[in-house]
Amino acid sequence: MNQFLAKRLANLEAHLKAENPALLEVLPTYYKLDRMLYKLGLLDRETSLASRISWWPLISVLGTFSSGKSTFINNYVGEKIQSTGNQAVDDKFTVICYGASGNQTLPGTALDADPRFPFFRMSREIEKVAEGEGKRIESYLQLRTTGQPKVKGRIIIDSPGFDADDQRRSTLRITDHIIDLSDLVLVFFDARHPEPGAMQDTLEHLVARTVSRTDATKFFYILNQMDTAAKEDNPEEVVGAWQRAMAQAGLSAGRFFTIYNEAAAVPIEDEALRERFRTKRDTDLAAITERMDGVEVQRNYRIVSLLETVANELEHDILPKLRDAKARWRRGVLIGDGAALAGLLAVSIGLVVYFKWLPSGEVFSFDWLKANLVNVIASLVAIAILAGSFHYWVRGVVAKRIAAGLSETYGQMELDLRGAFFKSAGALRSIFRAEPAGWGKGAAKRMRMIRETVAVHIQNLNDKYADPSGKSAVVEDAVEIAEPAPETDENAQT
Repeated sequence: MNQFLAKRLANLEAHLKAENPALLEVLPTYYKLDRMLYKLGLLDRETSLASRISWWPLISVLGTFSSGKSTFINNYVGEKIQSTGNQAVDDKFTVICYGASGNQTLPGTALDADPRFPFFRMSREIEKVAEGEGKRIESYLQLRTTGQPKVKGRIIIDSPGFDADDQRRSTLRITDHIIDLSDLVLVFFDARHPEPGAMQDTLEHLVARTVSRTDATKFFYILNQMDTAAKEDNPEEVVGAWQRAMAQAGLSAGRFFTIYNEAAAVPIEDEALRERFRTKRDTDLAAITERMDGVEVQRNYRIVSLLETVANELEHDILPKLRDAKARWRRGVLIGDGAALAGLLAVSIGLVVYFKWLPSGEVFSFDWLKANLVNVIASLVAIAILAGSFHYWVRGVVAKRIAAGLSETYGQMELDLRGAFFKSAGALRSIFRAEPAGWGKGAAKRMRMIRETVAVHIQNLNDKYADPSGKSAVVEDAVEIAEPAPETDENAQT
């Protein structure tokens, strides 16, 4: 572990000790999983899983242009921290957090260079998908602080819409990143344009991709500015059209909400209709706000369950892919070796005939061998050198061809599948060993122990937040009963 990473993890431990001791006991389990991933080649030794996630509660607000995302954030925070309007007013990802000095807007490098934030070294990731864009980090990110206590201990991310091709690819890369890190994802739609055409980008990139996720419950789908539907003969049809479009994108289940902003609302003349809209809005807003306020609990479970997620990806997805890649590599090398041996055999026979080491009609004998021993040894050494050289050349060529189809950023934690395969196909690795480098009975046993530890972490969180038996309440009542009443002046005189 390099000094930079060691210092970063030490700072993280100090932060957790002061802010959330319950998560401090989880860090050693992350380190154990790190060591396993190092041996497999899935993680380089200059990083840690603990450095690739956000340890702060994270809420991301995504959606279409002019869907009311910024207005919603302003209302939640308690001040106008984001610009609002009917057109695209902000084309950057804005990270909002608490700052004792009040409102400030800081450049993207404040996020890209600070490992405490979820966009640490994001410029490198942007560069991977759009060459030259990494140096334009200011075009993608900005940090805004507020003195409002509502955001203490959490981070809110406001997202832009989608733009030109290169920027769109980079924007999608950042969007995928924050979705993976977030504890709660609010996906906003505009009730004024609920039809599939206006929602196409959001449906494709923010809905269709979430359908098969194991953490799909963290997504809230919100049809905002619902007040504009009050003038429709059948406002329920607006909601129905929106939900049908969601279903066509593959989303058949999820949390759906309809809200609007009272200050910017279209007047609703019918009193009964106005009350019905307000009641539904207040109920949905309360549910959304309650989840946002309780995001710290979701963060705690997310941090622990991520260990289980990585373990599942490793055992059920990554290892089978590596085994398959090794099997294809082995077949390719054996075919190449077979072709090489056949060629060398043909060359050897040609040399024997050419140099007349075995004249026509002469039968092999030990006398012949003694007479031609030097030539035979030289031929065998030459064949061995040529065969060995060709074998390692074939290993490298086949390995590169197979590795081209493997990802360097695979899964939620962006593990290096390609690097792990290259480690398994190294010069000292046997082509006949089916298991990837770093995996065996010992590694499988350590993985079982990590899973057992994760279960203990979950139980500890359950003990903190849940008490089905009610024993904690009984204990607290008993403590209160056992405590003597405070001494009064009258008792003191007695």
